Amino acid sequence: MVEGLIGRKVGMTQTFDDAGNVIPVTVIKAGPCTVIQKKTEEKDGYSVLQLSFVEEKGKKRPSQPLVGHYAKSGIPPAKILREFRFRTQAEVKEGDQFFVDIFQVGERVRVVGTSKGKGFAGVMKRWGFHGGKASHGSMFHRAPGSIGASAFPSRVVKGKKLPGQMGDQKVTVKNLTVVEADRDNNLLLVKGAVPGARGGYVLIKKEDFHPDEPEPERAKPVEPPAEKPEPEVKKEGEPEPEKAKPDKEKPDKEKEEKPEQEKEKSEVKESASEKDKDQASEKPESEPAPDEAKEEKRKSQK
Repeated sequence: MVEGLIGRKVGMTQTFDDAGNVIPVTVIKAGPCTVIQKKTEEKDGYSVLQLSFVEEKGKKRPSQPLVGHYAKSGIPPAKILREFRFRTQAEVKEGDQFFVDIFQVGERVRVVGTSKGKGFAGVMKRWGFHGGKASHGSMFHRAPGSIGASAFPSRVVKGKKLPGQMGDQKVTVKNLTVVEADRDNNLLLVKGAVPGARGGYVLIKKEDFHPDEPEPERAKPVEPPAEKPEPEVKKEGEPEPEKAKPDKEKPDKEKEEKPEQEKEKSEVKESASEKDKDQASEKPESEPAPDEAKEEKRKSQK
């Protein structure tokens, strides 16, 4: 993962959040950015990636050394080339591209750009001096006034606010919130103002980027639960659907097997009844009748 991207300021507009509040945003066309060179500590003394902003129109009349420098990445020379830090654990090589989706909605970024040039300006416009009285005859309206001591140190102190060139300087705006990142159109919407005029180049960098930290894992999108089919509600007047009737007819084999099985069962029952009759008719001769046994017991007692 890379620290940031190169972009071009498109302009300002406004959008709305879920509560209906107005959010002023700056539209930046960020990326795609191609890796032109990978610098390492072993070879170059520090670890960075050289990124180039890919545009429709490249650089006019590039020098031969520049053409050879861009030849490794496989793209023609571009107008702007900047260095960004990257995570040392990531595998990056020349020719890789980074898009606007490296930024997440709600993430904090800082934007570096060149402010608008306003030419030579006096102290009232450049530094906000109040100036002198506006009444007639004061002879002191917009002048800076006294600028140094007379005796000691007898010179103008460094850093004194004086008239001079205003604007056209490197400006960094921190803690801007990402409102939207459109990968299809390479557009980044940032809350608030961004330095520079429309069409100026800017650098968008992550606020909490640390090259030595491992790359965070992005949360996978949660799939919505499958909707259960609603039970069909019976409307009045509609006929009920015909239910499947069970097949009453059975194959002929089962019909043929049943009478044969019934015959076998009846034969088994008859043989069992005949055996019971024979056992009942045949009594053991040795066993005495119950009345005779009782009489014998009485005689023995007497």
